[in-house]
Amino acid sequence: MSTVTESSVVEAVTKELFIGGKWTPATSGATFPVHDPATGKVLCEVADASVSDGMAALDAAVSAQKEWAAHPPRERGEILRRAYDALLARREELALLMTLEMGKPLAESRGEIAYAAEFFRWFAEEAVRIDGGYAVAPNGSGRLLVTKQPVGPSLLITPWNFPMAMGTRKIGPAVAAGCTMVIKPAEQTPLSMLALAQILADAGLPDGVLNVITTSDAGGVMEPLIRDGRARKLSFTGSTAVGRILLEQCADKVLRTSMELGGNAPFLVFDDADLDAAVEGAMQAKMRNIGEACTAANRFYVQRGVADEFARRLTERMSALSIGRGTEEGVVVGPLIDSAAVSKVAELVADATERGAEVLTGGEPVAGPGNFYRPTVLTGVPADARICREEIFGPVAPITVFDTEDEALAAANDTEYGLVGYVYTNDVKRALRVSERLETGMVGLNQGIVSNPAAPFGGVKQSGLGREGGTVGIEEFLETKYIAVSL
Repeated sequence: MSTVTESSVVEAVTKELFIGGKWTPATSGATFPVHDPATGKVLCEVADASVSDGMAALDAAVSAQKEWAAHPPRERGEILRRAYDALLARREELALLMTLEMGKPLAESRGEIAYAAEFFRWFAEEAVRIDGGYAVAPNGSGRLLVTKQPVGPSLLITPWNFPMAMGTRKIGPAVAAGCTMVIKPAEQTPLSMLALAQILADAGLPDGVLNVITTSDAGGVMEPLIRDGRARKLSFTGSTAVGRILLEQCADKVLRTSMELGGNAPFLVFDDADLDAAVEGAMQAKMRNIGEACTAANRFYVQRGVADEFARRLTERMSALSIGRGTEEGVVVGPLIDSAAVSKVAELVADATERGAEVLTGGEPVAGPGNFYRPTVLTGVPADARICREEIFGPVAPITVFDTEDEALAAANDTEYGLVGYVYTNDVKRALRVSERLETGMVGLNQGIVSNPAAPFGGVKQSGLGREGGTVGIEEFLETKYIAVSL
């Protein structure tokens, strides 16, 4: 393979819309810039789709649906398997591309490419396991036949923080189930999705099954598609605020929805926890993806007996992290996605300190170009601080001390969100009690990472609807049909 350079990986991506198996510019000829968040410089320009472009993509998906639904499940799975192999073979160039547009260090980008590929391998295997049922009617006079069918053309909207993995987590089950798609990646990070579209085309995905539209006007372009009536499914990953708007739009035509929305993850450390493991888990849960993850630990509740030592060790680890452009050797903390993200984190930290919190390390943006914020540890954070109520999406760890299990659970559950929680304890009875009482869709028990393609990912309360991954992930793209058989 030729030498991978920053310019070569950007130049290799086709920066047009992918509709009906063909690359095409926006009908208006418009483009929008993609920036490197570490420098603020423009990497390139990509096609800026309008409503008419979005409708063309939906037309292509609708036209391809019947034939694609009839495509043999084994062949659908083989397409995903070939795409899995291609992702791993091109891991270095795809990781560099991701780092350039999103900012995360290269090591994390490599990890995301591998993680993203695993969704294709998982759903390649699930494609041939779509089942049904056959039963004798209770009165014995007939038979009950149950079958599964693809839900139909699907609209997929992905976020900027995991630009490849959030795509494969949706595309994988849709392809396996036999659904065609229109996917809109985030404006900040479209290049990874455009690269993925070509990989899937090269893997043999038929024209019209996957259509990619990039746009600077997400709401203006996607709402008409949602309200059109021909799409039958919307899968969205993003903020709870946007999720509420999309749910209202989906109600118009009663679209089936699955949504992975915001989080406010509590991280509970009890006196009997292995403190070394708890600190290591805290670093994973907080600093993965620079803290820009819905699963990121947002609130640290530490029992009084170990609170000071936990804070000391976490501060030591956080203050030692190297900050810089993700392409640089040894860097583990890259930039936040844009200046607005830096401002939001700074506002949350300022609010907490004004209410009495103490800064143990960090607590300020990094001077100079790029969107950098120093890894930060706060102690004495009061419950009414904004940082305890809002998703931080940055490298800040606010610590609050608790005395009893009930007190910790009350604080942990005092939020509109319910995506994930983390628990560190060596008491097996407490581990089960607390895990069951946490109002979250997922729990990391003595571990700081929960994401796994083989597990059902999703939240409760205002953190979303439905699940992605695991054996249930494909069900989000299937309808159950019952056929009454008279004998």
